[in-house]
Amino acid sequence: VQLQASGGGLVLAGGSLRLSCVVSGATFERYAIGWFRQAPGKEREPVSCISSSDGSTHYANSVKGRFSISRDNAKNTGYLQINNLKPEDTAVYFCATDWLDSPCRQGSGWFPDYDYWGQGTLVTVSS
Repeated sequence: VQLQASGGGLVLAGGSLRLSCVVSGATFERYAIGWFRQAPGKEREPVSCISSSDGSTHYANSVKGRFSISRDNAKNTGYLQINNLKPEDTAVYFCATDWLDSPCRQGSGWFPDYDYWGQGTLVTVSS
């Protein structure tokens, strides 16, 4: 299974980006997609995920209302639409995938052990 993330760039605060994650080598519709980010000097954190089991979508509190996750099973691609970008959104964004038969987030717990990861795409937000 391979993932290719793209769509990052340099934007002004308030701007938008759409990140894409193309997955190959997997029965895509059976795989959950997770998006994570890692800011300079900080640990990687979960941002959003979309389940394959029930199509549910989940967001970190810091991005709720600004980020939107989706998937196109016909194109084997996951997306993360990022609106109203803030300087604190600056980070390398990673997509990940794994086969899950349950939602990718349950309660406050995110699925932690994705087997497959993309290379990351850098988002830089200037104020």
